[in-house]
Amino acid sequence: MSLLNRVKQQNINQGIKSFHATPGALLLDVRSKEEFDLEHIPGSRNLPLPQLDKISTFIDNENIPVFVYCHSGVRSRQASVLLNYMGYTNVNDIGGIADYTGRMEN
Repeated sequence: MSLLNRVKQQNINQGIKSFHATPGALLLDVRSKEEFDLEHIPGSRNLPLPQLDKISTFIDNENIPVFVYCHSGVRSRQASVLLNYMGYTNVNDIGGIADYTGRMEN
């Protein structure tokens, strides 16, 4: 099984529902700080894709469920592959915030 096939991808709206139903999960926004500050999904933490190597500042257990999103789904896909490569075993690429229909905050 290739690394790309091990990354779960789903609709962002369904992904947010799954995040809320998963105790101890991390909702990770990999957009830039500027994008995050404009608006983001409530409960998400920001770690821009180029800084992904600092993920241990948010979680110290590689088995914690991580739900990753960005603007369109491109960076979240990259981040999910990188997180899997780094040893994180429960990574969910939920796509792009551009398709999100829920409440936002800034």
